[in-house]
Amino acid sequence: MAVRSLGRGVGRLLGSLRGRSGQPVRLLRGMGAPRRGASGLSGSAPAAAAAQPGLYPALRAQAAQEPAAFWGPLARDTLVWDTPYHTVWDCDFSNGKIGWFLGGQLNVSVNCLDQHVQKSPESVALIWERDEPGTEVRITYRELLETTCRLANTLKRHGIRRGDRVAIYMPVSPLAVASMLACARIGAVHTVIFAGFSAESLAGRINDAKCKVVITFNQALRAGRVLELKKIVDKAVESCPSVQHVLVAHRTDSKVHMGDRDIPLEQEMDKEAPVCAPESMGSEDMLFLLYTSGSTGMPKGLVHTQAGYLLYAAMTHKLVFDHKPGDIFGCVADIGWITGHSYVVYGPLCNGATSVLFESTPVYPDAGRYWETVQRLKINQFYGAPTAVRLLLKHGDSWVKKYDRSSLRTLGSVGEPINHEAWEWLYRVVGDSRCTLVDTWWQTETGGICIAPRPSEEGAEILPAMAMRPFFGIVPVLMDEKGNTVQGGNVSGALCISQAWPGMARTIYGDHQRFVDAYFKAYPGYYFTGDGACRTEDGYYQITGRMDDVINISGHRLGTAEIEDAMANHPAVPETAVIGYPHDIKGEAAFAFIVLKDNTSDSDAVVEELKLAVATKIAKYAVPDQVLVVKRLPKTRSGKVMRRLLRKIISSEGQDLGDTTTLEDPSVITEIQSAYQKCKDKQAAVK
Repeated sequence: MAVRSLGRGVGRLLGSLRGRSGQPVRLLRGMGAPRRGASGLSGSAPAAAAAQPGLYPALRAQAAQEPAAFWGPLARDTLVWDTPYHTVWDCDFSNGKIGWFLGGQLNVSVNCLDQHVQKSPESVALIWERDEPGTEVRITYRELLETTCRLANTLKRHGIRRGDRVAIYMPVSPLAVASMLACARIGAVHTVIFAGFSAESLAGRINDAKCKVVITFNQALRAGRVLELKKIVDKAVESCPSVQHVLVAHRTDSKVHMGDRDIPLEQEMDKEAPVCAPESMGSEDMLFLLYTSGSTGMPKGLVHTQAGYLLYAAMTHKLVFDHKPGDIFGCVADIGWITGHSYVVYGPLCNGATSVLFESTPVYPDAGRYWETVQRLKINQFYGAPTAVRLLLKHGDSWVKKYDRSSLRTLGSVGEPINHEAWEWLYRVVGDSRCTLVDTWWQTETGGICIAPRPSEEGAEILPAMAMRPFFGIVPVLMDEKGNTVQGGNVSGALCISQAWPGMARTIYGDHQRFVDAYFKAYPGYYFTGDGACRTEDGYYQITGRMDDVINISGHRLGTAEIEDAMANHPAVPETAVIGYPHDIKGEAAFAFIVLKDNTSDSDAVVEELKLAVATKIAKYAVPDQVLVVKRLPKTRSGKVMRRLLRKIISSEGQDLGDTTTLEDPSVITEIQSAYQKCKDKQAAVK
């Protein structure tokens, strides 16, 4: 099968752009020399914190105690503004009110593209590491700007206006990045939906956002396999009345069905001008929606806005990873997740970096894929998930040592807490015990990294498998079960943050009360992360994992209720309960307990049908690794399933169940333990 360079149309477009003279870029304002803030610290001071003894603790204290004095000069000097802001921040956690840089106006795409094109148009913005090994494609800032403008004009021609929502269902690619930036340029709101989601999941997100347009590819390639994206979109939009057009780009030469609302994207872009006047957006206007799992079973569309998000993504990218001009930044996350938004697209491009787009998998064509890419592209910072590290660790050291990794300076871990074995392997084998390794903690809701070993004072210690230090302006507190703050060191509790920061989400789309209830109700006056943490005697933070019914499978956060809902419609299954449990490779995996109707004859067939239902309604990664048939579930007298007991039964704590006095019938525990033991015996016999 022939594969196009950027999808043949986009490749042709970029080729043609090389021969055209671009129009003058928008006049940029606010690009003067760094100015001093009210504190006397320059806006660039955080970047120099490590090099100046004593400056780091002073900056950290200022960011915590005087947020306006810290963030105000940074925003003014880091971002390109159309209109200056008049108020640095106005936030109230009691009602979920969060506002930064009020009164200011700017355009995110200008900050990510135009300002760099004005200075250095032929600098490389993106290196697309395609699925096919060894076939990278480089895109300059000029090319990316002109592609973005053509796509923005195409969206406008098909009825997209400021504030309209656009769904992007595409794998990692330059055209996906251009789609995001094109929305930002014209003031539309993008929602990128992971291109592994099923038609049902895709439709749910499109309908919640009321998207007018979907942008997709005919097909996707992953690990040499073809994924039929257009067919999935076709099925999804059957139940999406808001969708007026589907813009279809081509990743392969394969023809796909084109219906009345389908538009060949490359052909339309070829007709458009390579310039597009940017919309001037208010700091608190919506930039994008990103859907994440909730414990209720209904995904929630988190809203991120313009200036605060961009500033926070840019600053964390620069300071956590020690990014310097000319570096090649390699974040291997998918753009369908917040990591891809903040550290593949917005953070690096705002900083004028060269960002790697990784389309493939860690083990295609073999377990050396990451490290061959590092050698060929000379990557300086590598940011990936513990799941991939654990997978590659099992393949042995030889795949790593086969390739030159001397370009690497910083290694990063994201998505879930990293275990000690994986941390040590990443540090000693991949990094040759010479690279800085940053274990980063943050969430879709936080917009960017909140706790990480860097920035810090120069040469400060890094402890294995620990996030350690709060970023500037992040003020963590630990809370006990009664809602009191836990003081001192060697303590643990619910991880909360006591004051707002610019990158945090502003609301849940269409349901602000759910936003308040989810994040500010449990501990009034604080943002509740949903995670537990420990604090050491030295004040460092260690994340211990989720405290609610959300599990983290290979870095994908997923509400257990979503999996239960996917299985609930099976006629033979009246009840289900799903929990997370530790998994060597994935970090966590789903374990489903199911109750079958009495007249069910073939339980194995039902289990397979349930797995298929989860794969169809959510995604393949959500399919439970284990499904255990039980007679009934452990419930309280009020009917609530006690998942805590199910977790203990399948862990080594089966004899220490804690308080079971609220159980309606304690004998259910013995029943489930017996069924689980039989299942383990059966698995052992097969091995």
